[in-house]
Amino acid sequence: MKFPKFADLILFEDDDIIVVNKPPFISSLDEREGGEINMLRLAKQYTDDAQICHRLDKETSGALIIAKKPEAYRTVSMQFERRKVKEVYHAVIDGTHVFDELLIDLPILNVGKGNVTISRQEGKRAETWFQSLKYYKHYTLVECRPVTGRMHQIRIHLATQRASIAGDEMYKGQPVFLSKIKRKYILGKDQEELPIMKRFALHAYEVSFKLPSGQDITVHAPYPKDFETLLKLLDKFDS
Repeated sequence: MKFPKFADLILFEDDDIIVVNKPPFISSLDEREGGEINMLRLAKQYTDDAQICHRLDKETSGALIIAKKPEAYRTVSMQFERRKVKEVYHAVIDGTHVFDELLIDLPILNVGKGNVTISRQEGKRAETWFQSLKYYKHYTLVECRPVTGRMHQIRIHLATQRASIAGDEMYKGQPVFLSKIKRKYILGKDQEELPIMKRFALHAYEVSFKLPSGQDITVHAPYPKDFETLLKLLDKFDS
């Protein structure tokens, strides 16, 4: 995999904060010692004291806030703790679903090893708002606004609605194949069809928070190529 130049990922920068458009397949933090490259390492090569203020799943692309100084990190972390940071995600989900400001309020329990489950007894409070943006024959583009920041929150909350994110096999989401949406699609002899996206279709589209200077800011992260391609193909063959 070709690693992007950190400077090319920057959507916003001032003396305290950087917001980048995280590419898919790069972890936010060190997963294990001596592991592969991640956003924290890339950020530290750019500015020595860089700290990641929140994490995105490895496969998730989009807006990621990075602090350049310890004080800035504390300021943004406090906003996350107090639920003052507003995050907007876009996801392509299996099936046609009409979500009109739907609030999912189901507690999430982290059971370890990267797994979570819904547990009304032991789970921690988790809330997400969902709004359908665009309907296709077999899929829906939805806006997801998490109020809390639990692990896999958007993914598992959608799965409870039988609306798993396309390609999210952990939560029974099916990969999108061109043969499913394009009529008369013919695969060449001895060819194996690959999914349109090689990950689940979730993108951190926008983030709003207060800079350490006190100024309010909203940063919008354009779709990466794979997400854009998926939507273009759905527009063409599945609308």
